[in-house]
Amino acid sequence: MNANSTQSKKLEIPINDAVSRIRFASHSNNLLISSWDSNLRLYDFDASVLRLEAPSQASLLDCCFQDDNDSVAFTAASDGFIRRYDLHSGIIDPVGSHDDMATCIGYSNETCLLITSGFDKKLLSWDVRMKKAFSLSKSLDAETDTMSVSGFLVTVGIGASVHVYDLRNFDKPILSMEPCNGTRLRCVSSIPYAEGFAVGSVDGRVALQVSNSSNSNDIGYTFRCHPRSKDGQHHLASVNDIAFSPLVSGAFVTGDDEGYATIWDARSRKRLVEFPRYSNSVASLSYNHSGQLLAVASSYTYQEAKEIEEPPQVFIHEVDNIDIGSSSARRKR
Repeated sequence: MNANSTQSKKLEIPINDAVSRIRFASHSNNLLISSWDSNLRLYDFDASVLRLEAPSQASLLDCCFQDDNDSVAFTAASDGFIRRYDLHSGIIDPVGSHDDMATCIGYSNETCLLITSGFDKKLLSWDVRMKKAFSLSKSLDAETDTMSVSGFLVTVGIGASVHVYDLRNFDKPILSMEPCNGTRLRCVSSIPYAEGFAVGSVDGRVALQVSNSSNSNDIGYTFRCHPRSKDGQHHLASVNDIAFSPLVSGAFVTGDDEGYATIWDARSRKRLVEFPRYSNSVASLSYNHSGQLLAVASSYTYQEAKEIEEPPQVFIHEVDNIDIGSSSARRKR
């Protein structure tokens, strides 16, 4: 199914360099946008207004809200610094820093810890309730490529490997594996309704790993979701981001380097919806808290030398009226 019929809106926000991350707030339709142009932006979708544009001293490589507090955000930056933003006043405070570029950031509402990683091969946790945020450090084997925080768990992608840590016991990972058989990973996303994760690889594959705590029947499988045909040849596009729908259980969306965003049924591994191709790569994806809106960042990603550097754009699609025709992907009641 093609999504030409869905309602969509392009945000009229000039963004001067690549978008690194977009994230909807957990209790509102406020959208956080971090960019390589060193600005953190807060867009209010309901009011159709840019609420905040806060300049920084370095390129912003990731961002997140303080989950239950939509008025506070954090960023990871190319100068290694982790910064806290008061989204009402625009005041920016440093939380601390990595010894090299800080690339990934996430907040655990269950532990009140901010989790960061970067090129210094360290995984850090910060207690941001403290006036001087205290950090615990975990040394990793290599630079972190991607990371996702959900509940008590943080899932880290390093090269072709995934490592899952329990924030209550940071000593060693509770799970380590290579879900795509040695292929480098591009993104990792925690499954919000289950203990598990999905990863996207540079060769167009998605792998899902779901742990079933009620029995020993863990579920794990891999499928190619972004092959393209060019001149009669099979071409594989890197999967840049994955986001799970809060509205439709078993549905998730992927975005690739060819500019396609596609909604899938996790159980049947079938394509449900494909959006019209964007002018740039799909760099980041985010559902709002109700699952009725999907934000798509169309931006070059600095991953491929052949990328066309058109101005980055952010689109928001109304997806609650899309007919999910799969027998296994169903709306949550």
